Amino acid sequence: MDQHYRYYRDVFAERPMPFAFVDLDRFDRNADTVLRRAGRMPVCLASKSIRCAPLLKRLQARSPRFHSILAYSACEAVFLCNQGFDNIIVAYPVWSEARTSGIADMVRAGKTLALMVDCAEHADYLEALGRETQTVIPVCMDVDMSSAYPRLHFGVLRSGITTPAQALALWEHIRGCDHLRLDGVMGYEAQIAGVQDAPPASFLKNQLVRTLKQRSIRELAARRGAVVHALREAGCGLRFVNGGGTGSIESTIAEEVVTEVTVGSGFYSPALFDHYTQFRHEPAAAFAIEIVRQPAPTTYTCQGGGYVASGAAGADKLPRPWLPEGAKLTANEGAGEVQTPIIYAGTEPLSLGAPIFMRHAKAGELCERFNTLLLVSNGEIVDEVNTYRGEGLCFL
Repeated sequence: MDQHYRYYRDVFAERPMPFAFVDLDRFDRNADTVLRRAGRMPVCLASKSIRCAPLLKRLQARSPRFHSILAYSACEAVFLCNQGFDNIIVAYPVWSEARTSGIADMVRAGKTLALMVDCAEHADYLEALGRETQTVIPVCMDVDMSSAYPRLHFGVLRSGITTPAQALALWEHIRGCDHLRLDGVMGYEAQIAGVQDAPPASFLKNQLVRTLKQRSIRELAARRGAVVHALREAGCGLRFVNGGGTGSIESTIAEEVVTEVTVGSGFYSPALFDHYTQFRHEPAAAFAIEIVRQPAPTTYTCQGGGYVASGAAGADKLPRPWLPEGAKLTANEGAGEVQTPIIYAGTEPLSLGAPIFMRHAKAGELCERFNTLLLVSNGEIVDEVNTYRGEGLCFL
């Protein structure tokens, strides 16, 4: 008997599929785990991994340490401001969107916002916007947090700023702008925060990843510290230094220059966060697809389900059958646009109309497929809330 499967099956007995849900009991425990892992450090919420304003509000109501938001577009930041949020960093550089979103109006209205820059061209574009709108626009400098090894780029391709000299050159450029203010520094160590180091049946690869991570952590701490100290010595009064992600909380908060650590995926805990050596959060977000065929004794074909994650194509980007335990995708079809075959030879009786509960590989991308999230607590549906998509929004 699969008690977890039956728990959710009974909770959603009257709900037509497909649907997505968040288990609030697990979500809240994950939030408490994040706070514990972060020590006394303030936590910045990565909105791209949540994409639901009511759940962002729930986190901020749970603890004042969830004090800021890392948004992923200017339009999203404006939407969040209109929802009552404040203290928002737009994590990626924006171009035409900076003019069309109305974000300068939000700054002029008193909202605490910062737009990302990593080159003089970014600064010049935002300076022109500030001049046109008569607004001093706060900006955040993105510092590269990847490691370069022979024949291996360990990390993601983001900023071109890797040295204190480059950071100081951009700071001097910003200082010469009448309508910009350097408000903070951000560095995202993606290869630490978002790369699993303990997947099963990958012993040699896991050992290599752990070794590279430890080497990279030391290197990046020195780089971030050198950049921040150089900027401060040059007279830059930084309001914040942002770093990290769910998988790097412990190493990020150990850096003395960091003032806030970003966390996003750790609240939903999607499939790509199952295998880390330092932590394990609880799966809190999932979706259900309905069995509509049984072409063979242990094969159950469900309607829909092909919600594939972004990034380099691979089996790890497919949604993962979660409940009943032991269910798996077929090698040939995977998760399909209109049908998803599931192989299951366990003891839980399945029939047409029964649900298969799936987990997305990533966190917030699930919300791009569903207008609402059903919220579950103590064995019942307690609410249904809009995702960004349910608000009629598609930011990227």
